[in-house]
Amino acid sequence: MNMEMNSRALTVLFGGFMWLLLSCSSSYGLQSDIDCLKSLKGSLEDPFNYLGSWNFDNTTEGSICKFTGIDCWHPDENKVLNIRLSDMALKGGFPLGLQNCTALTGLDLSSNKLNGTIPSNISNITKFVTSFDLSSNNLSGGIPKDLANCSYLNIIKLDSNQLTGQIPAELGLLARIKTFSVANNLLSGPVPRFSNLQISADSYANNSGLCGTPLPNCQATSKKTSPGVIIGAAIAGLTITALGVGIGMILFSRRLSMFEKSVSKMRLGDLMKATNNFSKDHIIGSGSTGTMYRAVLEDGTSLMVKRLQDTQHSEKEFASEMATLGNVKNHNLVPLLGFCVAKKERLLVYKHMPNGTLHDRLHLVNEGDKSMDWPLRLKIGIGAAKGFAWLHHNCNPRIIHRNISSKCILLDVDFEPKISDFGLARLMNPVDTHLSTFVNGEFGDLGYVAPEYARTLVATPKGDVYSFGVVLLELVTGERPTYVAKASDSFKGSLAEWITELSSNSQLQDAIDNSLVGKGCDAELFQFLKVACNCVVPAHKERPTMFEVYQLLRAIGERYNFTTDDEILMPSDSSNADFIEELIVAREVKANH
Repeated sequence: MNMEMNSRALTVLFGGFMWLLLSCSSSYGLQSDIDCLKSLKGSLEDPFNYLGSWNFDNTTEGSICKFTGIDCWHPDENKVLNIRLSDMALKGGFPLGLQNCTALTGLDLSSNKLNGTIPSNISNITKFVTSFDLSSNNLSGGIPKDLANCSYLNIIKLDSNQLTGQIPAELGLLARIKTFSVANNLLSGPVPRFSNLQISADSYANNSGLCGTPLPNCQATSKKTSPGVIIGAAIAGLTITALGVGIGMILFSRRLSMFEKSVSKMRLGDLMKATNNFSKDHIIGSGSTGTMYRAVLEDGTSLMVKRLQDTQHSEKEFASEMATLGNVKNHNLVPLLGFCVAKKERLLVYKHMPNGTLHDRLHLVNEGDKSMDWPLRLKIGIGAAKGFAWLHHNCNPRIIHRNISSKCILLDVDFEPKISDFGLARLMNPVDTHLSTFVNGEFGDLGYVAPEYARTLVATPKGDVYSFGVVLLELVTGERPTYVAKASDSFKGSLAEWITELSSNSQLQDAIDNSLVGKGCDAELFQFLKVACNCVVPAHKERPTMFEVYQLLRAIGERYNFTTDDEILMPSDSSNADFIEELIVAREVKANH
């Protein structure tokens, strides 16, 4: 037992170390971005002096953000987001110094006079690019297979160059790709098969040697092929088949928990009857995305129906989104069973949760409800954290919830927490980007919205962590997110602001719900409160990840045996890549908002 506890303690310690590493990494490399642009300017001929504004004598933070063709993540921080240097008559080879722009997500060097080849290790140079445009240059050689390792790519434009050879089949594995164009080159051989995108023939135009859908079929092997070639081809075919099966099994096993069974389309008349025409008496709760109703079908089956507000998406778009969300399966998510689309109505049908919302149970909204004891509150906190951690780190595609509150955490017959409203925000890393067009309502309920949202208007995983931190504060203080009964009459702020004030005055202990104090769990209460406080710090970079929140809470609840081992894997992105990916996803959300 001691060994097991030590192992878990090390896991939490390691999570804290990675958190610290990520916090430090945000400032690391700002000088490297300056060096990146210096190298870029030095490696290219600029006959018309378009880069004349690139003055590196100014060392003010954010100075490079004013350079022609440069976008930064923030105007006062030397971290390059995009490089847009199109149609400037720039000459030279591909600028290898770009590898020092460690957070670069957009590269446009189109319509210049670049020559030479695309580097074979391109993913080491432009690891996080989402848009890669080298069209209308004089580039030669082949398209490197390594480009497929730039896994965030949405756009690849290589048309109007002198590229030769085959298009790497590996590019078809790029899950985010929206645009792909290699027209007007000297390419040959079969075109790649993209699993999530249909490429038009125009994207391959004027490459006389290309074949395969959407182009004419590739010619079959001649009947006079020698036995040696046939045997070699057979061996190669078996090898590729085995490799394909292996890759398929890996992908299948990773996504098995998601793609099990599709949701059903239901009739509006049946749902209206089951909710007594959406009677007020059937309302379970309401939030920024809509109103939840209790529903009872003719056969006695109890369901919950979410009536969404002000959605503008077509029936086809909505049905596609629901088909995706209905396949997201996890123990701590409310199962989405069906949906309904009729005129302007958009309805979601969920499995019934007999104990209602955490909000109502915690704040004793219904007559006869009793205050929850500490073990039950801790159990709910850990289970909810586990569900959110799965959405952020293990779900494929990864999902930002964006509307976390105590109203979206429902309780089943055993008071197991079940998360609802997941996926009503745009999906992370979608399997098919056109399915994820559904954005509804505001970015959360009052009292739960992260402070940075007012400035950025971007939903991020750390915004989810803030919102969940407020839920954790509700659990340990018993207070509401927008009104604190315990506070003095002069205090008019939110629960998170009250906690910040208490913390600054070393009075944090006073925040704990009086009904929980003195019952043998005071140390757990304070540890839990500290985790919640870390989640709601104003600086988003200083907040833990959702995985770390889950691990910290799980450690606090060790003696209750609420969870079992190996429920959530250590996310593979526990590195600087996680930080960059959050920024990439945030940028994609903002670009499409």
